[in-house]
Amino acid sequence: MNYSFYIVDVFAVDQYTGNQLAVFINAQQMNDHQMQEIAKEINFSETTFIDTSPDSGNFYNVRIFTPKQELPFAGHPTLGTAYIIREYVISQQEKVNLSQVTLNLKAGKIPVQWENTSQGEEVLWMQQNQPQFGQTISAETIASVFSISPEAIHPNFPIQEVSTGVYFLIVPVASLETLKTIKVNLDAYYQLINSLEAKSILVFSPETYASENDLCVRVFADYLGIPEDPATGSANGCLAGYLVENKVFSSNGESVQIRVEQGYEINRPSLLLLKANQNKIEVGGQVKTIAHGHFF
Repeated sequence: MNYSFYIVDVFAVDQYTGNQLAVFINAQQMNDHQMQEIAKEINFSETTFIDTSPDSGNFYNVRIFTPKQELPFAGHPTLGTAYIIREYVISQQEKVNLSQVTLNLKAGKIPVQWENTSQGEEVLWMQQNQPQFGQTISAETIASVFSISPEAIHPNFPIQEVSTGVYFLIVPVASLETLKTIKVNLDAYYQLINSLEAKSILVFSPETYASENDLCVRVFADYLGIPEDPATGSANGCLAGYLVENKVFSSNGESVQIRVEQGYEINRPSLLLLKANQNKIEVGGQVKTIAHGHFF
C-alpha cells in the first residue's frame, strides 16, 4: 500500500525555514511499529499520522512521533497537521465556512484557528492546555549542563519545569552571547533529566538577532533524538505560561503578546507568536507547503 505524505515548514519566515514536518494523511491502516519506523526514516524532529476521517465529534485523530518515540503533544506538528487537513484532506466545499480544525491528540483535543494579518499573511493559532509548574533547579546545576558560568543565568527569574501537555525546563539567560555559546554536556544533561519530568530544555534570552522580536530561544532535546530543534511550539507555549507567571514583561503579569525567534544557530530561522494570560495560552505562526510524495 502507498502512504501519501506532505512536507511543510512550520513557524517559517520564508520557504525552507522554520521546522520541517512530514504529515501522513492516510495512516488509519498503519500500526505503531510502522509509524515509528517511518518517523525514524524521515528523521525530522516529528512526523504526524492522521486518520483521514474525523470522529463523530469532527475531531481528527492524530499521532505524533519523534525518531525515537511517540509524543502526547507537540506544537509545530499540531499547526502543520491542521494546515494539511484544511488544505489537502477536506473538500473545497467544506473549507468555505471552516474557521477551525480540532486535533484529537494523546494530550487531549487541541483547536487550531487561522487569521489573515493586515499584511496579507496567514497565521495559524493553537490554544494549548493551561500550564502546570514543576521543580526549580539551581543556576550551578544548569550551568554545568550548558558549559557556561552560573553568572550567565538571568538572576531575576527561576529555572523551572513547565508543561502545557509536555514538560520543558525553562532557563533564562542574560544575553544573546551566552545563548550562542551554549554547548550541551550530554553526561550532565542525562544526569539532570533523570530527576526531572522535563526531558527537553528551552533557554531564552531578552536579546535577539532581529530588533523587531522580543526573545530569542534555543531548545535542546537529545533524549528525544533531537539535539536542537529549530522551532518548538509546545516549548514556547510553556514559555508563555512561565512569562505570565513570573511577570517577565509586566509588573502585574496579566498578559503577554510577543514575537519569539528560534533556530538561528542551526540555520533554520523561525518565528513564533505568543499570546497568553492567566486563562489562555496561544501559539501562532505561518506554515508553508514544501513537497508531496508517497511511501511504499
